[in-house]
Amino acid sequence: MSIEVGDSIKDLSLPDGTNTFHNINDYLDKKLVLAFFPGAFTGACTEELCTLDGFTDLLEKLNAQVIGVTVDSTFVLKNWAQQNNVQITLLSDYKKEWIKHFGVEFTGLAGLEGYISANRAVFIVEPGGKVSYKWIAESPGTQPDYDELKTLLNA
Repeated sequence: MSIEVGDSIKDLSLPDGTNTFHNINDYLDKKLVLAFFPGAFTGACTEELCTLDGFTDLLEKLNAQVIGVTVDSTFVLKNWAQQNNVQITLLSDYKKEWIKHFGVEFTGLAGLEGYISANRAVFIVEPGGKVSYKWIAESPGTQPDYDELKTLLNA
């Protein structure tokens, strides 16, 4: 299955770095940026999440929020967020349910045969749950167009 622009999302839950579960429905009163990333403690992912974390002022003005999603464990997410002083919500898709649901599975990250992670992908979800934007990287090392994201969030 793959989520497309125009689809609605609801009733998906994942834990954060403190093992507290977050349901996507709790965020559908605002614009939501779902940023799937391959793994914490990698250069490209650190660059992406620190850049998105820097959107804080813009997001507050727009009643929007970024949520990062990866297959890393909750322990890894908590440690990575602390080390990088990142305040955005990071969720662990440890069962790989969301990456399958959104169609962003990537096999063979860093040459690890059979290893399944999230590909780098960004979805913008409008209040109420309808997807208005979908971007999936051609390869996990590719960064999203941050200027385009800012423009879309301001629209």
